[in-house]
Amino acid sequence: MAQILVVDDSSTMREIVSGYLTHNGFEVAVANDGRDGLKLLQEDAGIKLVVSDINMPNMDGLTMAEKIRTELGNTAVRIVMLTTEDNAGMRARGKEIGITGWIVKPFRGEAVLGPFRKLCGM
Repeated sequence: MAQILVVDDSSTMREIVSGYLTHNGFEVAVANDGRDGLKLLQEDAGIKLVVSDINMPNMDGLTMAEKIRTELGNTAVRIVMLTTEDNAGMRARGKEIGITGWIVKPFRGEAVLGPFRKLCGM
């Protein structure tokens, strides 16, 4: 049962983020796009936090987040975007959807440990 779901089409980013979080005591699952992320979220009720890229094939991160809130009806899971996008329009859309946070790459693990622990109830 994972606490955090990392969704990114880059295998390197998935490995960096999931490896760092696992090394620091989190249970982590990974998905390579939004479609796979939705499926894993449906299968694992223990996921408390989704950390997702935006630009991915098959289903982007914002669409996935929207489907988490609407189609799955899941308003409890926290969603943080980890992306190169720092566009005001995308941030506004994310806020409407219910995105919890927005981190602009590069990933700096030490900066997210405290907030991620809090979001996961640790």
